[in-house]
Amino acid sequence: MKQKNWWRYIVSVPIIFLYLAPFFILLTVAFKHPHDASSRWVMPGYLYLEHFNTALESGRILQGMRDSFIITLLTVVTIVIIGSMAAYPLARRISKLNKFVRILVMGVMMIPPLSIIVPLYRVMLIFDAINTYQGVVFLLLTYQLPLAIFIFTNFIRSLTPALDEAAAIDGCDLLRTFFSIILPQLKPVIATVTILTGVTAWNDYQFSRFFLQSNRIMSVTQAVSGFFAQVNSNIGAAAASAAIGVLPIVIIFLFLQKYFIKGMVDSAVK
Repeated sequence: MKQKNWWRYIVSVPIIFLYLAPFFILLTVAFKHPHDASSRWVMPGYLYLEHFNTALESGRILQGMRDSFIITLLTVVTIVIIGSMAAYPLARRISKLNKFVRILVMGVMMIPPLSIIVPLYRVMLIFDAINTYQGVVFLLLTYQLPLAIFIFTNFIRSLTPALDEAAAIDGCDLLRTFFSIILPQLKPVIATVTILTGVTAWNDYQFSRFFLQSNRIMSVTQAVSGFFAQVNSNIGAAAASAAIGVLPIVIIFLFLQKYFIKGMVDSAVK
């Protein structure tokens, strides 16, 4: 069996290289002196930590991480709750109406966010949601919730209906059946949705750029972009800020990767 799969290892090598090369260059630039003209593909023989000091002291990366954490947490929790509850009836009740709702939900994913940024901005002004956590969370929900509903629906459809029937015999209503029987079965796919939506919310720049215009609330991506200017840019400090900002996502993925893969595979059964 191993001899038949040798080609997979050959194909995986360049793919792994393409994914790890940007992180290697990121660390190289972050630890290299600004006057060092050597190649960015070569790790310096010393560690220049001034870029990290600049990122932490004057780059506001810690504030960006705090605000991004709040936005990401609110987004993920809301998406998991609403997405799973919306997917339950869509998966269990097969009807023309539910089929239309699924198509409508998937259709939202086809709309590029920047194509409707002007009407979105007008709506946010009406609700006084500019420069607020809830404003960015609402926008992220709009575009991330359809994907979550799609993944939850496919996963729930793979669960046997005997679970619902047994709960009905025991006298459980729909809400109790969902929270007591179905929801505990969704742990792998919850990890998948958490990573997918969490990474998107953490890395969001387009909504933060347009709807977080004051220094009171700032995302990680805005903190990193603050080191770029038309005249003078601090590439080393930007690389250090990006390296610090990506750490929480990497750590969370390492803890949830087993459930992430399982959830992706199980949700694709149907």
